[in-house]
Amino acid sequence: MKAIILSAGQGKRLFPLTEDTPKCLLPLANGTTLLSWQLSQLSAAGFDEVIVVTGFQAARVEAELARCRSFIRSRTIYNPDYATSDNLRSVWCARAEMTGDFLLLNGDTLFMADVVQTLLSMPRQSITVTVSHKDRYDSDDMKVRLKDGLLHMIGKTLDPETVDAESIGMIRFLDEGVQEFRTIVEKTVESGHGDRVWYLSVIDRIAKSFAVHTAAVDADRWCEVDFPVDLQRARHAIALWDQPSSEKQAVAS
Repeated sequence: MKAIILSAGQGKRLFPLTEDTPKCLLPLANGTTLLSWQLSQLSAAGFDEVIVVTGFQAARVEAELARCRSFIRSRTIYNPDYATSDNLRSVWCARAEMTGDFLLLNGDTLFMADVVQTLLSMPRQSITVTVSHKDRYDSDDMKVRLKDGLLHMIGKTLDPETVDAESIGMIRFLDEGVQEFRTIVEKTVESGHGDRVWYLSVIDRIAKSFAVHTAAVDADRWCEVDFPVDLQRARHAIALWDQPSSEKQAVAS
């Protein structure tokens, strides 16, 4: 199975950190970037092929991928409209890669390899969205509402009081789910609305007539980076994740 990572954006909410540096190349610790961390965890989870959709400072992203090719194969697809479109356009740019089973991943989602392994171990359903539960949801969360055990709605504007989880930005597509997703992505772009919506709006549309399943993962096994404070939290998270098990237990106690 291949993984497709959406890393075309600049990450303007992280200014001035991303004024000249793509969000995916922000440093975490010891020479690790958001992108290299993702690649290392995908490799640990068994992936050997990754496609990265680039945009802002694409040459620098290419250089980072070259640095990581000692442990995972990778190639890029360039989104020329990255500055004027939302991430559905990046998905559309990668549609030719959607010919078989694949994992779709946001470029600002950090995770442990076991998060990926949890998703891959789920029953073989056509579309499985990775979610996480917490006590409260805010306006920036990509919120999920469930019905009869399936994903019913997904979006940032859902009433926080009526939702069941949030999407972490990682989805597995298998079998007929691959073609279903690609078809709706293409139709959305052809309609002229593709530059103004997130790709998860396609999942919301699909869920109206197609079974979309979910896989829940622990909130302390992943994080995302949207704002400067998130970057500090991410650095703390991977410092903890990188510790040997014995040290983690000592910290926890």
